[in-house]
Amino acid sequence: MTRTPDDSQSTGRRGRPPRVAASAHAAILDAVHDLLKEKSVRDLTMEEVARRAKVGKPTLYKWWPTKAALVLAMFHERIASQAPVPETATVEESIRLKTRRLIREFNGLFGKVMADLIAEGQSEPDLLRDLTEQHMAPRRDATAADIERAKIDGEFLTEMDTGLVIDAIFGPIYFRLLMRQQPLTEAYGDALIEQALHRWRAG
Repeated sequence: MTRTPDDSQSTGRRGRPPRVAASAHAAILDAVHDLLKEKSVRDLTMEEVARRAKVGKPTLYKWWPTKAALVLAMFHERIASQAPVPETATVEESIRLKTRRLIREFNGLFGKVMADLIAEGQSEPDLLRDLTEQHMAPRRDATAADIERAKIDGEFLTEMDTGLVIDAIFGPIYFRLLMRQQPLTEAYGDALIEQALHRWRAG
């Protein structure tokens, strides 16, 4: 569980963090962000982060009990913010936009850190759980809600299996991210959508 700095100890109540604590917090996350451009999550050390951020190691552990918690905090605050999807005429168009955006992100630092976190999560179940609950599940649930609405509106057939369709589109994208054997392109994403949806379009 990530804790952000606050002034509760100095005032007896929760409030905005003191300027020095807020500056240290930002410097730490900046250091993690910059270091992960150069190395993997596994190779990253708390000592390197403290040195780059110019803070003591106790400061890191005061706010983040583990390296995994620190990296996950940086991931959410610096590179995984979810921009709103533009209004579209159909749910299929919305899914297409989300897919293309995900592929663009997976081809950058976002994808590198995501792959590292999934890899580390194989030996750290709490990390994988937090990554799923905080990042993957909300996005999957939003897409599922869109598809269910499209069934009601008559865009997709009602017998369509929402979960399987989502897996058919996004599962192969994650597979290519992790295996890195074939290119991850927007054309590939479009082909996955066509394959998954062609039989379920109403009319």
